[in-house]
This record gives sequence, structure tokens and C-alpha cells, in this order.
Amino acid sequence: MLDFKNLSPNNLSFFTALALSLPVGIAFYWISQNWYAGIIAFAITLVGSYLLIRFVLDSFIYRKIKLIYKFIYLTKASKKEEMYYKYILPKKSIDEVRQDVEQWAEQRKAEIELLKNNEIYRKEFLQNLSHEFKTPIFTIQGYVDTLLNGALENPAVNRKFLENASRNVDRMVNLINDLDEITKLESGEQPLYKENFIIQDLLKDVFETLSIKAASRNMKCLIKKGCEVPLYVFADKEKITRVLINLIENGTKYGKQGGSIVASVYNTDEHRVLIEISDDGIGIAEEHLLRIFERFYRTDRGRSRNVGGTGLGLSICKHIIEAHGQTIHVRSTIDVGTTIGFTLESRKD
Repeated sequence: MLDFKNLSPNNLSFFTALALSLPVGIAFYWISQNWYAGIIAFAITLVGSYLLIRFVLDSFIYRKIKLIYKFIYLTKASKKEEMYYKYILPKKSIDEVRQDVEQWAEQRKAEIELLKNNEIYRKEFLQNLSHEFKTPIFTIQGYVDTLLNGALENPAVNRKFLENASRNVDRMVNLINDLDEITKLESGEQPLYKENFIIQDLLKDVFETLSIKAASRNMKCLIKKGCEVPLYVFADKEKITRVLINLIENGTKYGKQGGSIVASVYNTDEHRVLIEISDDGIGIAEEHLLRIFERFYRTDRGRSRNVGGTGLGLSICKHIIEAHGQTIHVRSTIDVGTTIGFTLESRKD
């Protein structure tokens, strides 16, 4: 059944010509009382009006539509596109052309939104980067100026000032190293050296490495009961060690005094292993959860800086996990705690 709402130019030309030709043919028959004359008049009018209407549609409507398509694609038409404009486009109905234009408009809108979001992110990133560097630089400048203005000769303060300046230099070096690592991960310059290893063994090693920090806050680090069965993963052991150190170190910073950090390991299917690190600390407000993996993003800027770090740890974790082709996620409730989990590929034989 013909859809009159979606007529092609050819169909529209034919039905318009038919509507004009029928009364002309009937009129000729009525005047001449000759069927042959009526049919001839009908046929001549049908062909002539069809060609005229088709020419008008092509010249004045579809020529404009072709220009719209050229603006959409923003390129000089190739041979393939010229074939499209000549043979395929004229067969499309006005509604189909409208749908194409609406689809293009939606795509452009999405691209513009993405560009706006990227611009906002770029501005925030530059502001944060400036602030992260400005703080240690001004601190170092203050200590150096004080030393040059006479404190250098005072043994009671000169060593302390130099040590404080050195700590701020170390902070800047760590910041640059972290930024460099993220850049290399994003560009793929850091290759992954994957191997099979037991994830629980790596967790125990990281717990041991951070045992002094955990003990300073009377915190326990342990593997959840029921998750002790050894599970092999296929990943870059060194980089996953970095991820676990960052996550567990965050737990020691933001977990509650005398609390615990619990690691859980689950075999989700034949292809992936899920690792989760949970604390029972201050938690993260819901409005921050979607952004905590961004560079320099801090849920509480003052408190975050007081506990140290470059503000790039979670961003590095995200890039490492995504470089493995896996995902990382977060769940958190204020004053209950935070769980950050990620997947890794199961053992490969």
C-alpha cells in the first residue's frame, strides 16, 4: 500500500500530473465526444505535466536540498557523493530528508555539548594544575627568601627551612611524575607486561608494605572471609600493585581511626575477576561519585591536601585499569564507608 505521507519526488510528480491530466482528458472527451481524443489529451497532459513538475521539484527544491546535504557533510562532493545526489537522494521523500537533517542536528548538538564539557574540564584542569604547583612554589620561595634575608646564618632555623623546602620540591617532583605517567598511559606509550599471578598474594604484599601507615591509625588490613581461595589474574603486576597501593593508601587516609580496610576478590565469570577495596571511613557524597576519577578532583579540598597526595592517584588507577581493557567503579555512603572495585582478566593458559 502506497504511503502518501512519504512520497518520493517521482511519486509526487506523477500523482500531481495525474490529478491535472484526468480533468483535461475528460474535458476533451466531453467536447469531442471521442474517446481517442480524450485519451490522447490525457496522455500528453500527463507526460508533459509530469516532466514539468519533476523539473520544477528537481530545480527549485532538491537543488536546495543537495546544498543542505553538502553543508551537512562539509566536504567537496566525491564521485560517490555525486552518485548519491544524482540517483539516491531524488528517490527520498521530504520526510526522509527531514529525518536525515534532524539526525545530523542531533549529532551536531551532541558534539557541541561534548566540546562545551571538554572546555569546562580543560579550564578546571588548568586552574587545579596552577593551584597544585603554586602552593609548593610559593612555599619554597618563602623559605628561600627568609634564608637569604639572614635566617641562613641562624642554625636554629636554617636546617628546618631547608627540610621544608625540600619536602615541597619532592611534592612537585611527585606531581610531575604522576602527570607524566597519566600522559603515557593515555597515549599508550607505557606497554603492559601481562603475566599470571595470584591476586591475593599481591594484596598481602601491599598490606605488608602499608602496614606502618595502617598501624599509625590503629587500622586493620585484611582479606574478606570467603575470598581466600587463590584466584589467578592475567595483568601487569607492577601496574596493578600501583593501583592497590593507591586504593589502600586512600583507605588509611580516609578510613576511621581504629577501623579496617577489607579486600574482596570474586570470580565473576570465566573471563573476569572482581577486586574490591572497602573502608569504613568518612565516605563520599553522591554528587562527587561521578567525578572522583578526574585529575585533581577533590571532594574536600582543604582536608584532602592536609592528608597529602597529588590528587592524581585515582585518575592513575582509572587509566591503568582502562589500559587493561577493564572497568573501575565506586560505591560510597557518608559516614559508612567507600568501596572501590575493578575487574581484571582471568588467568590465561
